[in-house]
Amino acid sequence: MAELGNVLITGGVSGLGAATVEAVREAGGTPLVLDRAAPSAPVKFACVDLADRRAAEHAVQELADAVGGLDGVFTAAGIDSCGPLGSVPPGDWERVIEVNLLGTAAVVRAALPYLERSSGTVVTCASTLGISAVSEATAYCASKFGVVGLTRALAAETSGRVGVTLLVPGGMHTAFFDGRDEQYKPPPDAKLNRPEDVAQAVVFALSQPPGCEVREMVVCHSQESSWP
Repeated sequence: MAELGNVLITGGVSGLGAATVEAVREAGGTPLVLDRAAPSAPVKFACVDLADRRAAEHAVQELADAVGGLDGVFTAAGIDSCGPLGSVPPGDWERVIEVNLLGTAAVVRAALPYLERSSGTVVTCASTLGISAVSEATAYCASKFGVVGLTRALAAETSGRVGVTLLVPGGMHTAFFDGRDEQYKPPPDAKLNRPEDVAQAVVFALSQPPGCEVREMVVCHSQESSWP
């Protein structure tokens, strides 16, 4: 396994992002966090709204330059806005695309020069709903289907220079579902993964030596309802 080095993590304050921050630290790496809130962990951090492309790109460059480069990136940040297409306010619908897809692209774009110099790895975060679609999740599905296509194309584009892994996680026990109407929350008996377990898969992908690629990973509970 390769050493982790400096790993930039979006959405690193909560959920899978926060679990990955801890997993990277435990594996000897140095996590760097992009989020709208400040992390409780003592890590280097930049406050940024990923819907603002220029701000996202600047934040990546600021953190990378502060530590002398990047060895890995994990784009964990993600939001949702549930409901029928005609009922979700257009601004809310578009913000899901801006954060989940365009924010991912902005962060990766800004990080690529650093990753090319270090022969580093980027792990993007899609979803099982980036491969199979459900009703009243048009914004989320569109954004995550987009992340799947972006990542597969990026892997072809950067072959031999940057490692690219697509993570396809199932549902997890996180605050992602908080604040939703009950009909859009997992049922009480839903089988969900612990984010700490999924974070270990992220670290595994980031730890591969140059030239060894974990191209895609589906990581979900063995009884995940949205897979296959």
